[in-house]
Amino acid sequence: MQLIAQKIDKPEATNFIFGQTHFIKSVEDIHEALVNAVPGIQFGLAFCEASGEHLVRWSGTDTAMIELAQKNAQNIAAGHSFIIFLGDGFYPLNVLNTVKLVPEVCCIYCATANPVEVILAETEQGRAVLGVVDGVRATDIEDDEGIVWRKGLLRQIGYKL
Repeated sequence: MQLIAQKIDKPEATNFIFGQTHFIKSVEDIHEALVNAVPGIQFGLAFCEASGEHLVRWSGTDTAMIELAQKNAQNIAAGHSFIIFLGDGFYPLNVLNTVKLVPEVCCIYCATANPVEVILAETEQGRAVLGVVDGVRATDIEDDEGIVWRKGLLRQIGYKL
């Protein structure tokens, strides 16, 4: 068995959702869930098929996001994993619960704009996702100034009153 740390290749501010599902039907169901949750959403979705033709299946509404999803899914190449890249102005917060409620979705590994490495195990049979490294390690404890900054940011971007 070999361990691999596969970096997600994306523009710095681009948000994405990475997870695992269990059925090829997921591509259409996740697509439908996203467009029903946020009218006009721009996204690209790719799914690594674990049986049959072993293809990267895909869908989406934005060509650049679709290409990004296809490229990263092909790099990850772990069966039944999926990745959704969201266009500018769209955030996981607005669709994450909708994606989780798709019946085929088993788990979400991360939903972020941070730099991410997917930790994979590769055997003769294939690849498995062991987890993700989402962002960088914490270095200190938040102080009063940090609390003020955090609360101000949430209000500035409209997520708190």
